[in-house]
Amino acid sequence: MTAHHPTLVRPRAAAGSRLSPARLSRLAAGIAAQQDRWQSLVRYDPAKRWYYRMALTDDYEVWLLSWHPGQGTGYHDHGGSVGAFAVGLGELAEHTVRSGTEVTVRTVTRGACRSFGPSFIHHVVNASSAPAVSVHAYSPPLPEMRRYELTAGGLHYTGTEPAEES
Repeated sequence: MTAHHPTLVRPRAAAGSRLSPARLSRLAAGIAAQQDRWQSLVRYDPAKRWYYRMALTDDYEVWLLSWHPGQGTGYHDHGGSVGAFAVGLGELAEHTVRSGTEVTVRTVTRGACRSFGPSFIHHVVNASSAPAVSVHAYSPPLPEMRRYELTAGGLHYTGTEPAEES
């Protein structure tokens, strides 16, 4: 992921620390709740998810994303980072796989937040008919994302890409 605008916020945690999923949830939810802080930054791209880095420190980063209906991430993890995302507008569907191929879908609505640990795999998609906006926070900043495919045999690793390309 690369920034398309100058970074807005540069708060700093203690050097070398990793923020907890709970702290990242508070951070993402707090920003998502302040629509006046991000509304003018958001762009909607019907061809792909749009993203903008709002904050980057040695310990964490915060991203703003917009989602047209049908846009999604595919199954992925966060390269060892912990994270959280909060919905600021619309709703997103989070798919997780349990027991091999059993998919659980959770709807994350405006104001709601989801957090996860370093080995968590999910697929997030805008399954609604309206655009959505979300705020994502990761600690440490994302080094890479590992991609997976859901097959009849379960999730299978398909490759790793630098976070900038995700």
